[in-house]
Amino acid sequence: MTRQYFGTDGIRGRVGQSPMTADFAVRLGWAAGRVLGRTPGARVVIGKDTRRSGYLFESALEAGLSSAGVEVLLLGPIPTPAVAYLTRALRAEAGIVISASHNPHEDNGVKFFGPHGGKLSDAIEGEIEHCLSLPMETVPPEQLGLARRIDDAPGRYIEYCKATFGDGTLDGLRLVVDCGHGAAYRVGPAIFDELGADVVEVIGAEPDGFNINRGCGSTQLDALQAAVRRQRADVGIAFDGDADRCLMVDARGEVVDGDQILYALARGRHASGELRGPVVGTLMSNLGLEQALAALSIPFERVAVGDRHVLERLQAVGGTLGGETSGHTLCLDKTTTGDGCVTALQVLAVMLRHGQPLDVLVADMVKCPQVLINVPVTGNARELMQHPQLQDAAAAATARLGKRGRLLLRPSGTEPLLRVMVEAEDAEETRQVASQLADVVRRVAGIR
Repeated sequence: MTRQYFGTDGIRGRVGQSPMTADFAVRLGWAAGRVLGRTPGARVVIGKDTRRSGYLFESALEAGLSSAGVEVLLLGPIPTPAVAYLTRALRAEAGIVISASHNPHEDNGVKFFGPHGGKLSDAIEGEIEHCLSLPMETVPPEQLGLARRIDDAPGRYIEYCKATFGDGTLDGLRLVVDCGHGAAYRVGPAIFDELGADVVEVIGAEPDGFNINRGCGSTQLDALQAAVRRQRADVGIAFDGDADRCLMVDARGEVVDGDQILYALARGRHASGELRGPVVGTLMSNLGLEQALAALSIPFERVAVGDRHVLERLQAVGGTLGGETSGHTLCLDKTTTGDGCVTALQVLAVMLRHGQPLDVLVADMVKCPQVLINVPVTGNARELMQHPQLQDAAAAATARLGKRGRLLLRPSGTEPLLRVMVEAEDAEETRQVASQLADVVRRVAGIR
């Protein structure tokens, strides 16, 4: 079915504009309560990142859920994967996250987890959308849901993350942690510190409601790279706003992206005999990842962009490891969803087990030059992709690259962008083809 509100990762938009308005959030809470809280005494947990608008949507969702007769457990600012974990731990029927992930503070969003810590199915999201079209009817006063705060939520999540690391310690490792002024600003540094690491510097841990992802975090790594070099740290760790993603920086100050992280984890699990099923990446995963895994006789599959598709494929083939170049990594042998803190701990565990620094650990994965250009567009990006001029330009670019590379055009699932990705053996040719194709997108979109 065609969905009006749910995108690839919940509902997201500019605060104050449809659908991210207070009145819609109340109706969304009520609709979710109707669908997810059908049993007496049903409970839903709500967590959020550090955006000021999170207070608005938290209150609105609470009101809607209460009006549907659902008890609400408020977690406060906490990473998205913590909500997934606490949904299970607290035996809740669902978890709700208020976050727009790596987007700026002007945006916000709402995404859901089911009782087992996984994302909702398309069918259940469709039921919620259907309820949004119905008149909102409040349950009788004696059936209204109560709300209470879970004060020890951060501590519970910290202990959970530490448990995924096992019995070892991080003694002797010097770390710099960049929390992006987001949801991990308290729990992130604490996890590594309590495992014995020397956290020599923390970046992006002073959120003010507006600075989330600004000049820091996994989307802007310059500050982390400089700090790693300055502090002579072994590793830098960067989270996005809701800490479901993680990118890293090695001791030389070089970025280690999601493809390299996936390779390090696959290599470690393969060596220990713990890897199950193929590794799953996306259409955006670098060709170098596929080649490096093939050299280890590790099968690799690609799916459409989005951690939802990676998760679905892993579940279908019995795999445990997959992810995206952006740093959204799934370790299903440790957790149910992408978790930046758990991902970082797993990479550090492989480093310690192999006795190798991060740059050596990923050295056998040689990335092919890849250029990604995000072109802002108005209107429907999917329809724009069908424009004859753009189709002809893409065909010509594909013929030019031949077997030396590949290209991908795709609309963003969370922003009004058309993404142009080109990957080839030659860096200059990669840049030229991507730039020319992006110019065609701008031309047919009427953008100068």
